[in-house]
Amino acid sequence: MPLLQVVALAPVKLRQCNLLIKNKSNKPLLFPSLQPHYRYYYSSSLGGSIVTANANPNPNIPNCDDRQITVTKRRGDHGRKKHNGAPLSYASQSRSEKIDVNIDGQFLNRFQIGGGFSKQWDAFHRFCRPHTVIGTVIGILSVSLLPLEQIGDLSPAFFIGILKALIPSVLMNIYVVGLNQVFDVEIDKVNKPDLPLASGEFSMGTGITIVSTVLLMSFAMGVMFKSPPLFSALAISFFLGSAYSIEHPLLRWKRHAILAAACILIVRAIVVQLAFFVHIQKYVLGREISITRPLVFAVVFMCIFSSVIALFKDIPDVDGDRDFGIQSFSVSLGQEKVYWVCVNMLLLAYGAAVVIGASSSFLPSKVFTIIGHGALASLLWVRAQSTDIANKVSLTSFYMFIWKLFYAEYLLIPFVR
Repeated sequence: MPLLQVVALAPVKLRQCNLLIKNKSNKPLLFPSLQPHYRYYYSSSLGGSIVTANANPNPNIPNCDDRQITVTKRRGDHGRKKHNGAPLSYASQSRSEKIDVNIDGQFLNRFQIGGGFSKQWDAFHRFCRPHTVIGTVIGILSVSLLPLEQIGDLSPAFFIGILKALIPSVLMNIYVVGLNQVFDVEIDKVNKPDLPLASGEFSMGTGITIVSTVLLMSFAMGVMFKSPPLFSALAISFFLGSAYSIEHPLLRWKRHAILAAACILIVRAIVVQLAFFVHIQKYVLGREISITRPLVFAVVFMCIFSSVIALFKDIPDVDGDRDFGIQSFSVSLGQEKVYWVCVNMLLLAYGAAVVIGASSSFLPSKVFTIIGHGALASLLWVRAQSTDIANKVSLTSFYMFIWKLFYAEYLLIPFVR
């Protein structure tokens, strides 16, 4: 008999082979409910592991066996946390034990289909490396605001132009990170075992199908939208992303620290700023191309920030990189040295941004730029001091914090005037 394991903080009820789950508003939902950011695990017969459960029969309802279960919640890379969900009206009567739940074949099939979908969606979500997708979206949105000169520029054509930039760019982002996983399966088994190809949740054929599909869709949209800077951005991202990952004598640039950093810097710092600025300014708003102060600031600042991301991303991964001959700066120079180089680079960039903000003649720009960058620099310094460089979990958490600073910078860039 299968043991049921679910992931949600809520009581469940099995009544005549209908498994229900109550959410926080106390409304019953058909299990499994798709909770944002939660991962779903099932019994060994359904492709997962086993969880302890607290039996709690309800004698007041015929043919009903209510049970309190221990549920496991997982958010991102922050580990698992167990909670107890108890029936609301008689939690005190529960007793802890492992339980078998008898369910008929028809219900089991429905359970497997629903559970399988949630697991596949979660695996696809991790395959897409959402922190990079968020960075792409926020970056394009921020840069698209820079060519605006008046409130009337916020027209339907402007928002359609942003969508034309966002959709193929996100697809190309998925291609780049997905291709890297296709060629890095063995390394990821050491460095990032939770990724779906490394963990075996996705087969190699599934991974190749995904990257091929999103690549074709991205280029098809790039051609359809008839914007040369947009298509150029896609083409450059495709070339550099492929050169970074593909195993070939002339490629696999990630093996070489400088080439690897250059790939990330060119796309994140130069292509995103210039291509999407021109896309909006000339091919959406219909104006002549002109280089502005905010654009120059964005390119220079993001060159520094992208270099930091390129350097820091390898610090937690030295074990796998060293084993597979990836000569990152962290492997050759050591984790601690690269760590503090990254922190100091960002602090210098924030200091320069404060000076630029102070030189602005536009008061709101001056205030937002000085206060915003000063606050981010302070947060960075405090967090850097508390990070354990010898602990991989601590380093990975700090790396994700750097991505949050990356997002925050794009929120500040439109205020530079």
